[in-house]
Amino acid sequence: MSSPSCSLSLWEKVGVRALLLLTWLFFLVANAAQALQLTDDRGTTVTFSQSPQRIVSLLPSLTESVCALEQCQRIVGVDRYSNYPASVRRLPVMGGGLDPNIEGIVALKPDVVLMAVSSRASQRLESLGIKVVALETRSHADVRRVLSVLGVLLQVPPQAGAERLWRVIDTSVSAAAQSLSLKARNTRVYFEVSRGPYAAGESSFIGETLSRLGVKNVVPAALGPFPKLNPEFVVRANPDVIMVGNRSMQAMAAYPGFASIKAVREQRICVFGVDESDVVVRPGPRMAEAARLMARCLEDKAR
Repeated sequence: MSSPSCSLSLWEKVGVRALLLLTWLFFLVANAAQALQLTDDRGTTVTFSQSPQRIVSLLPSLTESVCALEQCQRIVGVDRYSNYPASVRRLPVMGGGLDPNIEGIVALKPDVVLMAVSSRASQRLESLGIKVVALETRSHADVRRVLSVLGVLLQVPPQAGAERLWRVIDTSVSAAAQSLSLKARNTRVYFEVSRGPYAAGESSFIGETLSRLGVKNVVPAALGPFPKLNPEFVVRANPDVIMVGNRSMQAMAAYPGFASIKAVREQRICVFGVDESDVVVRPGPRMAEAARLMARCLEDKAR
């Protein structure tokens, strides 16, 4: 029969082992809690052991969003079109979203590459061990959602990050709408995003901003967010105001029949410059500024 001292020693050993086991389980749970898991707009689930500290962004709107969340210092490389804020212009340029410099990206040793869903580079990067998060922003709801996803990825509290940013955007768009006169609101608008002509339809983020400003977009949602149109369609629509956010700044050669359009005859055309075009055609933190630019155009051309 065991003595009381031997029995106590056995229980002590059991207690120590239990404590070690509990400590190990706590360690596992704590590390699991630190891990990040999110599903991007391809439907791909990406897991990170911690919030990425080295980011390559291959889409200007995503670059701007990361910086608006006050995490610009994490970006180590960008695409050739990312130019805002000014600090990102000093970063290594990794080509474009559709033709990125794969070798250059790998050399930067990023924790994640942010890109558009339409980019064909995701599989190549993933095959090289680089994590990719692909995001799509075509509507106001998309912008709000993408800001939230980035907030989670960057571990920025919602109240200080994504939610705060969205409230600023939403409130500013509403303020821009309220600033318009009744005459400016009763306007039929055609918005050209690039030569083709490619237009911003009602279902695009630009179209949604125009709707919130209270004007009528002549390109219906049924045609898609950014349809390529036959110039004759615009002639028949006969808009009161034409907005051109042509980032490529191709020559504004007249389309057949455009001379008969009311907006052309009465010179009610707003051609946004390079910097302004960057603002109005990017779905992201500067949509509030975009709404103010469009409202100013409407008010000027309503006179």
